[in-house]
Amino acid sequence: MTVLANIDNKSLLWDVTGFLWHEADLLDRKDYDLWLDLWLPEGFYTLPIGDTEDFANALNLCHDDAKMRRDRITRFKGGFSISSAPPAQTVRTVSRVVVERAEGDVITVRSAEQVVEDKFGRQRIWAANMTHTLVATDGGFRIRHKVARLLNSDGMLNSFSYLF
Repeated sequence: MTVLANIDNKSLLWDVTGFLWHEADLLDRKDYDLWLDLWLPEGFYTLPIGDTEDFANALNLCHDDAKMRRDRITRFKGGFSISSAPPAQTVRTVSRVVVERAEGDVITVRSAEQVVEDKFGRQRIWAANMTHTLVATDGGFRIRHKVARLLNSDGMLNSFSYLF
């Protein structure tokens, strides 16, 4: 029996929504160490350009494995990149959560995310269609893959001092 089989199907949407809200809260609070703990070691965090599905063979804004996620967090926390000095304040709204597929212990979830960024006294708003591939474990959900499809990913973008 899989871990997912132990979750009441009526509560699955609520459970994954709570997980996505928790992740958004960690990112808004810049609690990056706890955010890193949400990931499976083999997981990828991807911001593609355009509609590609072949992330390994396409140009992406980022396609971070575990090492790159840790390196990115180290730069954010240490101020070692121009985009992170000073760090932006953010407020995320996660909505339109849809459980697309649940097979075995793997759940694919689609959602919408808006990020309001405040930096240097100016606010910008970013919108993205999100896809999380989650794995149900005895310790809760873990992220295998997170894809943030920014609405204007192939347009003019500024540097980001935060994660989506």
